[in-house]
Amino acid sequence: MFSYLIRRVISAVVLLLIVSAVTFGIFFLLPMLAGQTSDQLAQQYIGKSPTPEDILAVKRNLGLDQPLYAQYWNFLKGLFVGIEYKFGPDAGTCNVPCFGYSFKTHIEVWPEITSRLPVTASLAAGAAVLWLLSGITTGVISALRPGSWFDRLAMGVALAGVSLPMFFTGALALALFSYNWALFPNVHYVPFAESPGEWASNMVLPWVTLAFLYSALYARLTRAGMLETLSEDFIRTARAKGLRERKVIVRHGLRAALTPIITVFGMDLGLLLGGALITERVFSLPGVGAFAVQSITDNDLPNILGVTLLAAFFIVLCNLVVDLLYAAVDPRVRLS
Repeated sequence: MFSYLIRRVISAVVLLLIVSAVTFGIFFLLPMLAGQTSDQLAQQYIGKSPTPEDILAVKRNLGLDQPLYAQYWNFLKGLFVGIEYKFGPDAGTCNVPCFGYSFKTHIEVWPEITSRLPVTASLAAGAAVLWLLSGITTGVISALRPGSWFDRLAMGVALAGVSLPMFFTGALALALFSYNWALFPNVHYVPFAESPGEWASNMVLPWVTLAFLYSALYARLTRAGMLETLSEDFIRTARAKGLRERKVIVRHGLRAALTPIITVFGMDLGLLLGGALITERVFSLPGVGAFAVQSITDNDLPNILGVTLLAAFFIVLCNLVVDLLYAAVDPRVRLS
């Protein structure tokens, strides 16, 4: 098990380095290939009507006059040990992990992201609990009673949940439960430390809206996996031995059907932690997703780069956790 863990951690680190190199190339190499010069990039840190001397000073201070490989090395150095930048006569230390400074505000990117990360984490964690409980429970019951009215109703609702776009269900939920019936009026984010009750009450509607999409998918996946598993020989053998039906379903059937669920859950949770773009935009939550949308609108390259690498980190991390859960659920995986 320890060697399996070491192999997976090493592969995750290598993957993150590859992702960082590719992302850096997309944001810095491709614009150069398209004709953008280092002067044009440096100008975004200055503002309107800069002098040639100002542009040259920014290029030197930020290392934009260096070769691309040297810029990438400085970027990696900033991520792990920090780096010093100069804006005019003033010098400042960009602390670890350093993603650079915003084009628009000249504020460090990482503190800007971390200040919004609790919002996205609250949204992702609450919705994940809801869609796992509702989706897996619905899928198991539907698989145990295929063709029943519950199965048909649940799969019909699941089909609607998968088909309807998030911006539609979110806007509909706001119109009905916030504006019309005022069950959740004035939905906004309240920090957990400030008021846990208000934090939860304001997050209920975004949680349910986001969980509706994912629980529908998980219900269909669980139903399909359970139907296939319950027809296997080892299930019939377990029943023939006289095991209780509940034990057969939970310990043998559900455990075997969880493998694809774990895979999809790792990807979904990683993507959400990287920024639930549409949900945060619909409910005006100041999370990482809303920050990413605003950065794209402002063409703020360092902010976009920071969000991209953060999302990649969470996806790789969640996939590493999925690999470890595989080893716990199925010992045969440890030998791979």
